[in-house]
Amino acid sequence: MDYVNLKENTLVITKEPLAGDTLSNLLRLLVQNRFKIDFKYMPRMLYAITISSIMAPFRIKEHITFEKTIKETEIKHDPIFILGHWRSGTTYLHNVLSLDKNLGYFSTFHAILPSLFLGSGKRFKPFVASSIPKKRPMDDVSMRADLPQEDEYAISTLSPYSVNHSLCFPRNAEFYNRFVCMDNISKNVIEEWKEIYLYLLKKETLYRDGKRLVLKNPANTARIKLLLELFPDARFAHIYRNPYHLYFSMMRFLSSITPFLCVQEPPKIEEAEKQMMRAYKQIYKKYFKEKRHIPKENLIEIRYEDFIERPLEKIRGIYTHLHLDGFQESEKTFKKYIASQKNVKTHTYKMDEDLKEKIYKEWRFAFDKFGYER
Repeated sequence: MDYVNLKENTLVITKEPLAGDTLSNLLRLLVQNRFKIDFKYMPRMLYAITISSIMAPFRIKEHITFEKTIKETEIKHDPIFILGHWRSGTTYLHNVLSLDKNLGYFSTFHAILPSLFLGSGKRFKPFVASSIPKKRPMDDVSMRADLPQEDEYAISTLSPYSVNHSLCFPRNAEFYNRFVCMDNISKNVIEEWKEIYLYLLKKETLYRDGKRLVLKNPANTARIKLLLELFPDARFAHIYRNPYHLYFSMMRFLSSITPFLCVQEPPKIEEAEKQMMRAYKQIYKKYFKEKRHIPKENLIEIRYEDFIERPLEKIRGIYTHLHLDGFQESEKTFKKYIASQKNVKTHTYKMDEDLKEKIYKEWRFAFDKFGYER
């Protein structure tokens, strides 16, 4: 396996997520990376700086208009956090739960431009809609500006301490991967991260008229203690997947998405594979260590394969276990959406014995914990 059309996509610049960052965050990222932007990717970086500069006055206006109101916004209902490694079905679960009109969520537009959606939504939403593909590059899942999105994108526009930056700056991926587990990170950085995250959730809560938020962020799988410090009564739905299947889906994700986002020449795919496998171990060892801090009634764990086979039953189980209202009034909507997903294409992969052994050896602890056979 190798990156998909890496050379051919070099001049694709309008998919670059850094364009949604604040100018101050772009500067911090450039300093972190010692201004090492590969020449052939310079158009992407210039595009990001130009778009961010155009948006700067609107960000200032939004800050002046809404800052006091945002800070005074009270989150009365602790959020529902959807946990699970990337490519484990978190998007599908998020899309279903977000259909409940009692719940709020980050849309793709809000996640990409969190500094602008309150005051300049009508102006910039068409820009976001035109810059995202109709389908995700790595699968057949639809993308639209109003559809639910993971909030890590919002964090990454305001903070240089986000794992998402590893896709744009792949030569510094190990540095950015540290901001998933948050181990050996300075107290000041952690406090800054918490302040930004709380600010973003208050802003989304304000927009959603105080509704409980349902938040999908795979990186949060390793941040349980930090989340509980912010929201002691938060609810958690963790979805997990057969490690063999997850491996292939992650490799497809990395090989497909990196060519559109990187501003540095990515390492060989073999090195990206090692980083991914190492990160998986770190995330789940942290999860297994910290999940004991969640009250049993506030955590439900779901096997991906069971969810795909019986989605409505599993959604009902989430509402029951986490003591959430609204299932009955949303049931018809859930059914309609689930029916619409039956024709989504899935990929098949071939696995030789050597690769099978490598995956099992690296992730054996997860096979054992989750109850999957070798």
